[in-house]
Amino acid sequence: MSSIWQTSVRAGEKWSGVIRKGRLIRFTALEAGANLSAMIFHAKDLTERYNMPDSLKAQYTAHLTRGNTLMSDNGRVLASIVEDSLGWHDTISGYTTRALTDRKYGKTTYQELRNEWHRSGQENFAVELTRNGLGVRDLSPVVNLFSKVYCDDEGQMHYATEHCPAGATVVLRTEMDVLLVLSNTPNPLDPRTAYPSVPVNIEVLEAEAVNEDDYCLSYRPENKRAFENTWSYHQLTGL
Repeated sequence: MSSIWQTSVRAGEKWSGVIRKGRLIRFTALEAGANLSAMIFHAKDLTERYNMPDSLKAQYTAHLTRGNTLMSDNGRVLASIVEDSLGWHDTISGYTTRALTDRKYGKTTYQELRNEWHRSGQENFAVELTRNGLGVRDLSPVVNLFSKVYCDDEGQMHYATEHCPAGATVVLRTEMDVLLVLSNTPNPLDPRTAYPSVPVNIEVLEAEAVNEDDYCLSYRPENKRAFENTWSYHQLTGL
């Protein structure tokens, strides 16, 4: 299937855009060790957004992979994970701040290094949210695509450094019109002391219609209820 649109997000860069329902979004790590932080909103009503606690609780998991859905705070499905070569994407470690970035990688400024300065996830998201009519009060939980963060028996969080090889892919299917906001900045728990430089390719393609034996639909009973809520919304609004 040929791409409708594609781009690459280089290390430190940010991106946002509206993608209508019924599309596939394929993310590909062009080198090993990628981390792409993603926020997702309902494009028709930006007060509706990815709800991390409900998505994890309803699907009995602390990470996301194929079959899982990104549920909104209205109990609907914003997007589903239909393909995944890794089996684990981080939901719990958040994104980097300016203070963390300076402390970990050394203080840099745009005035000195121009586009080679070390951006933080918080700053990237603040800019893109403002660009889309939102603001810093809309900063919210993210999904860190390509990263694996797990907890040991004592509750300590660990970052798996060898989790993402070059060429790793994950594909989302949009179930509603969504605003996708991305920041290609390091996972906060990445132990590497050199600022990671891993570009990620993004392709948008047409998706097939969801049928009754769809893997994401039948993954859990809670998923089916969320899909039904989504379909009811579309039937009632005609959107």
